Amino acid sequence: MTNEAIIKSATRKRNIRILPFILILYIVAYLDRVNMGYAALEMNAELALTAEVFGLLSGIFFIGYFFFEVPSNMIMHKVGARIWIARIMLTWGIVVVLTGFVENATHLYILRFLLGVAEAGFFPGIILYLTYWFLERERSKATAILILALPIGGLIGAPLSTWIIDTISWGNMAGWRWMFILEGIPALILGIIVLFYLTNRPKDAKWLTQDEKEWLEKELETERTASSKINKPTKLAMLKDLTVWKLSAFYFAGYTGIYGLSFWVPTIIKSLSEANTTNLEIGWLAMIPNIIAIPAALFVGWNADRTGSHKKHLLICLVIALIGFIGCASVSSVAPMVIVLSIASFGLYGFAGCFFAYLTFFFTESTAPVGIALVNSFAALGGFVGPTILGMFTLTSGMFLLAAIIGVGLLILLTMKRKSALST
Repeated sequence: MTNEAIIKSATRKRNIRILPFILILYIVAYLDRVNMGYAALEMNAELALTAEVFGLLSGIFFIGYFFFEVPSNMIMHKVGARIWIARIMLTWGIVVVLTGFVENATHLYILRFLLGVAEAGFFPGIILYLTYWFLERERSKATAILILALPIGGLIGAPLSTWIIDTISWGNMAGWRWMFILEGIPALILGIIVLFYLTNRPKDAKWLTQDEKEWLEKELETERTASSKINKPTKLAMLKDLTVWKLSAFYFAGYTGIYGLSFWVPTIIKSLSEANTTNLEIGWLAMIPNIIAIPAALFVGWNADRTGSHKKHLLICLVIALIGFIGCASVSSVAPMVIVLSIASFGLYGFAGCFFAYLTFFFTESTAPVGIALVNSFAALGGFVGPTILGMFTLTSGMFLLAAIIGVGLLILLTMKRKSALST
């Protein structure tokens, strides 16, 4: 087999084996993370939850996430992705199912915090896992496919969650309770499958030939050697570098926008809809921004890899998101709101499809587990801030505040520069 044939074969096998599977895992993770937004359509009234309480409940997940992300990623790097990702999925699946049995806000606070603890390390762990398998020039496309889980999760979650809420009431339990129970079960099933399906590193892959393993490991090792020459070589040096904190602050801005919208889109649409609009109809409308997000993530990820201009793509995407948020603050009816929400989604998910590849360029193999988790954990606080802002402020004030945070993110990005001849 020629070298070109080996490259094509190894690339094809790796892509087919890894990308669809991690996409499915993250779809389930995202659905279990944001289905609170759909539960709110009935749960808030039944449990007497105010907008402020719901905003805090939506965001408290990320507090648990924040404290446990770095240790989780360090453990995964040590014990391997197969065992650790399985553990994460099994524990978060249990917590989601238990959420269907809560009786008051206190129970929800506890379980949402525990969900963050259980899931901590999943997303940065998957990003770290991609660095074990994908070269720098391939990572934007790979992470863009992973990020598709967010809009796809929204597309599935909107009609599925609202359908369960409206139609299932087995055992005299409310539909929103069954939504949590039924949507928590896939995480338990997939957690078991991960133990048998996921392969830690190319050298462990029985589904690659020896030549394919050697080529992929050699290419990855060449990049690791180059990375160690331009990035901080130790964890302590990395922590002293302003770059990691700029990346954290920048991602915090984008994360705040993404999750500010994710949890509140159904409620925003409901607040502007006619009184007789059903939950399922709201779910269909909430799908539209997610439909727009899919080509955004794919195109930006593909084009950033093609051109090597990741920073430029990030700038453009955040400008689009900024325009979308300002639009959200300026409209007061359903149709225009869905349009500006779609504009914001295009920018935010295009940003997400490119950022995680850009992030990995700044770390070596030894610093990546801590660096990626650190950036993600601090940024995850944006997942607390975004929903909380829209719970504490009016829709107009909240959207303007989110726009301002995105604007700060733009300014931070302008100060960043990669130390490489291939700087983007």
